[in-house]
Amino acid sequence: MQTSIKISAQEFEERRIKLFNHLQVEGLSGVVLFDSTYILYYTGFAFIPTERPVAFVMNASGDTAMFVPRLELEHARANADVDQVEHYLEYPYHVHPMEILKGTLEKLNFSGRIGVDTDGYPWILGYRGPSISEVTESQVTRVSEFIEDQMMIKSRVELALIRESVKWGHLAHTLLQRYTRAGLTETEVSQAASAEANQAMLDAIGPIYRAQSPFARGASAGYRGQIGRNAAIPHAMANNIAFQEGDVLVTGAGAPVWGYHSELERTMIVGAASDEQKRMFEHMLALQATAFEAIRPGVTCSEVDRAVRDYYEKHDLQEYWKHHTGHAIGLRYHEGPFLDEGDETEIRVGMVFTVEPGLYVPELGGFRHSDTVAVTEEGIEILTYYPRGLESLTIPV
Repeated sequence: MQTSIKISAQEFEERRIKLFNHLQVEGLSGVVLFDSTYILYYTGFAFIPTERPVAFVMNASGDTAMFVPRLELEHARANADVDQVEHYLEYPYHVHPMEILKGTLEKLNFSGRIGVDTDGYPWILGYRGPSISEVTESQVTRVSEFIEDQMMIKSRVELALIRESVKWGHLAHTLLQRYTRAGLTETEVSQAASAEANQAMLDAIGPIYRAQSPFARGASAGYRGQIGRNAAIPHAMANNIAFQEGDVLVTGAGAPVWGYHSELERTMIVGAASDEQKRMFEHMLALQATAFEAIRPGVTCSEVDRAVRDYYEKHDLQEYWKHHTGHAIGLRYHEGPFLDEGDETEIRVGMVFTVEPGLYVPELGGFRHSDTVAVTEEGIEILTYYPRGLESLTIPV
């Protein structure tokens, strides 16, 4: 079934043309990409990376192929937008897959300098094998920086997919807040909210929906252990913690839609907030507002982070700082560039960022909203629209 919320074959072709033009400029005989996100970006083929090598290849004539293990053969033929699919039987097997890939590259007239994202399949999940340069006796040139730069600017359809993700993340978070009560655990609340939101999404757009994500199958919301004092750990992990009156809660919600992500996070408080909780909450809002105002075309990512860091310093909050202001988002949950004072990338129209400066206070908790924003000619459009004020984010007891 065709739908507007899906990357078209024409858009995949336009992406590959840009990559092909880069090969011509650099004088490369072709390119070999192993990164699963890059493969999805150029071919539409989503898969779960394992110890079995998978690669997208394109030669200097523009001919394209997927290289997959036997178990992915039919999957790739049905979903990869390429000219041909080559396969090997298994890994490690008695003939190593990289030797089979060498033959594929020879058939496609690879010689001399070859573009790669990594010099050989990454050593993941127990994989071991030779590099591309060893197998082909060729010089390799990394093309990842070009690909990352290309992925930074989102197309109209990519933005539509991110907006769709926002919609279902919003629903999941609404249910998460509705079901959260003192005495319940994060596990039961997160599971109930995510299951209900995901079912509603499938009822609404199921025939045209694909997650295309190895990490999530649909809409979800939860706490990831950021409850009470643990909320002061930005990347805590879920631990079946029970909610208590007075807890600060940091949430997270989203939904992969044809591989594209959004991020919605909110700080909630169980019961009436203390004076110190209110103070930190208001500073958190001001930090995020500072970032919103700073993001506009032509400024650098470092300038945005510096503006936010200036607020920390001005209000004597530096001891509660733990991370940069945000990051780009799209096919990956985290993408470059980063709203960090070490990133001099110029912000451009079409980039999509999370904006999430936080405050992390030992013995009190963490305070972080995260919103997904798209860069426009005028500044930004805030794509997430969940309430942000303390009153609307207070859990009654």
